Amino acid sequence: MAATAAASPSSSLLLSRRHGASLSSSSASRAGASRLRAPRCVLGAAEQLRVVEAGKRMGGADPWAAPWTPKAPAQEARLAALPQEARDSRLKIFSGTANRPLAQEIASYLGVDLGKILIKRFADGEIYVQLQESVRGCDVFLVQPTCSPVNENLMELFIMIDACRRASARSITVVIPYFGYARADRKAQGREAITAKLAANLLTEAGSDRVIVCDMHSAQALGYFDIPVDHIYGQPVILDYLASKTISKDLVVVSPDVGGVVRARAFAKKLSDAPLAIVDKRRQGHNLSEVMHLIGDVKGKVAIMVDDMIDTAGTITSGAALLKQEGAEAVYACCTHAVLSPPAIERLSGGIFEEVIVTNSILLPEDKCFPQLTVLSMANLVAETIWHVHRDGSVSSIFQ
Repeated sequence: MAATAAASPSSSLLLSRRHGASLSSSSASRAGASRLRAPRCVLGAAEQLRVVEAGKRMGGADPWAAPWTPKAPAQEARLAALPQEARDSRLKIFSGTANRPLAQEIASYLGVDLGKILIKRFADGEIYVQLQESVRGCDVFLVQPTCSPVNENLMELFIMIDACRRASARSITVVIPYFGYARADRKAQGREAITAKLAANLLTEAGSDRVIVCDMHSAQALGYFDIPVDHIYGQPVILDYLASKTISKDLVVVSPDVGGVVRARAFAKKLSDAPLAIVDKRRQGHNLSEVMHLIGDVKGKVAIMVDDMIDTAGTITSGAALLKQEGAEAVYACCTHAVLSPPAIERLSGGIFEEVIVTNSILLPEDKCFPQLTVLSMANLVAETIWHVHRDGSVSSIFQ
């Protein structure tokens, strides 16, 4: 079973807001009883007790006035810090069937209940969706990664959007942690379809008002949408985890191909400005690649390979083999989206990687887990983005 970890908040995320237990009488007179502070993080019982004790030692002063960071987020289900009557009733979060645990974490972080929705399949495979609570005049957020089965999950998302639109939701934002068809973003050969553009058009026509996506395969695909798009990154979650590990200081960040150099360079800059290496490869066909040579020095160093996704793991494992040949001491693989199509499990668990670090943007079944796999939760990051969108705040400020 894979080790599951939740990355701790860091300054890169600016998670400096909190769930207030209640507004003080002086604050209420200035801001109004209905005005709420943006959430900082949802604490487990032990963390809440520690903060209360800190307030007593400060002579009754507000312990939230001083910056505080939990040493380790609770692994169990987090507790909502806002009382039920003080929660924002205009914020609604619904989940499809693709990754309900992630949606539940997001809702718990924000201190709201996950929306009640009925999703079922008829005998002939048709999808039926019914909202089981009112969304009239509400800001609705639909959490649904379009992972395998891609077409099923995408169609389910379209029907969820339509149900919300016909239920008179004020706004409909689709939260897509992993956007399927993102790799079909251009015509590499004649008579090919640009499916990323088609999927963007269908989301717009279905009735969505805004899209939140995480680590799109290529940035130019964001221009395919005719509605606002908030593009967030999973790098802070992985960086926080690496910072907590006792890895050798002699690091080198490796891009598994030339197309990922920009991503790897940004990752290296945030990782104490580590040196950069590039694996040059030539792709022979879909899901097939051949490593040619290495640009950079990895001898005696710990190599951290960074990519947006791992599908069949052909690119990253062949690159890791080259790094070992060139004298790398250890190789870590980091990516946001663990697609893990066959034979990815066999390749990744073969012993060439010290650790494979991914996020839970895609729900991994038991048969896709192996000892070297570590899954980090990106729920806090997505929840912060949802809160900023709901409050008309700046999403880019989260990553500054």
